[in-house]
Amino acid sequence: MNICVYGASSNMIDKKYIEKTEELGRKMAQRGHTLVFGAGSGGMMGAAARGVYEEHGYMIGVVPSFFNIDGVLFPHCNELIYTETMRERKKILFEKSDAFIMTPGGIGTFDEFFEVLTLKQLSRHTKAIVIYNVDGYYNDMVDMLVKTAKQGFMAEASLNLFKVFDDAEPLFDWIEKYEAKEIKIEDMKNIPTK
Repeated sequence: MNICVYGASSNMIDKKYIEKTEELGRKMAQRGHTLVFGAGSGGMMGAAARGVYEEHGYMIGVVPSFFNIDGVLFPHCNELIYTETMRERKKILFEKSDAFIMTPGGIGTFDEFFEVLTLKQLSRHTKAIVIYNVDGYYNDMVDMLVKTAKQGFMAEASLNLFKVFDDAEPLFDWIEKYEAKEIKIEDMKNIPTK
């Protein structure tokens, strides 16, 4: 299975996030999955890639050509796809992936996660989406999504479009057992019934 990992590119983050994401990468390779990622060598992207590489796994990096600067790209990608724009990069990451994992990150990571979540809500795909909630990093975001549903800004059914895990083993167990189900747009609309 091709699994896309979204996450921070920053090296300024706490080591606990790096270590857990390296473990995620190792587990991914051990289970025979391919990493699809933004090709970065730093932050969570680099951590996932190092974990996959340590276990001799396969990885596909997708990156805009303007990021091709010394030290920015992970040097051991099995495939490296260059794009002209960030939008094109996101499109290829989406198309090449069977599932998505959001590791701790910043606004770029949030953007990628909310795009695949919105597309799923709109019945444009039925792929698995996971939040890897290392050390509670995404607690506030998950609480905000629950609040969003409770206050009527989105349908409560939308909360079932993703799953939250804080450990790699059950995360992969869930992805591997995930059964794609047709998303009915009418179930995702927050319109009162008559």
